[in-house]
Amino acid sequence: MIKFNLKCEQGHGFDSWFGSNEDYEKLHGRGLVSCVICGSCKVSKAVMAPRVKAESTAPDLREKPLLDDVGSNFAEEARKIHYGETPERPIMGQAKIEEARALLEEGVPVLPMGIKPKQVN
Repeated sequence: MIKFNLKCEQGHGFDSWFGSNEDYEKLHGRGLVSCVICGSCKVSKAVMAPRVKAESTAPDLREKPLLDDVGSNFAEEARKIHYGETPERPIMGQAKIEEARALLEEGVPVLPMGIKPKQVN
C-alpha cells in the first residue's frame, strides 16, 4: 500500500491510498481517481516527502522502570552512587531520619517522598 498526496485542477489537496504506483496510474488513466471535494477527475500527484523512520536514541521507558527500588539499602546505595562506586541511576528506598540527615551532611542529594511511585522494580 502507498499513500499519495493528490491535488485537483481547482487546487483541492487530499490523500488517497493505492495498492502500488502502477495501480494509481491504471485508475488515473481510466478517470477513476477524483477529487473528494469537488469530484474533478483532473487530479495529479502533489509534492510529498517520504516517511523515513529515524533511529531513536531516547530510552524506551516502557521497558525499564523509572526508579530502582533499593529498599532499606537506600543510604548505602545513595553513597555508592554519589562517590562513583556504582553507575549513576535514579533510586528510591527507605532510610531512617538519621541516615537521611547524614546523607545531606555529606552532600548526597536526597529527597523525601510521601508515596511510592507506580513504576518501580
